[in-house]
Amino acid sequence: MAKLNPVQLQKHLKGVDYPATKQDLIDHVKQKGADEEAISALDKLPDREFKNPIEVSQAIADLK
Repeated sequence: MAKLNPVQLQKHLKGVDYPATKQDLIDHVKQKGADEEAISALDKLPDREFKNPIEVSQAIADLK
């Protein structure tokens, strides 16, 4: 399994209107053509609202 590239993930998240729920993030990256690795990582996040991209990155880092 390839390691999730946080820079690439942030590129897929560009244009998200924050605050955003986990499902908002997943829907957005799918529309941007994200790979399964990025979608899977977002799917593992807790069901909550994220205030900005930094919170998303931190939550993904906390999964490891």
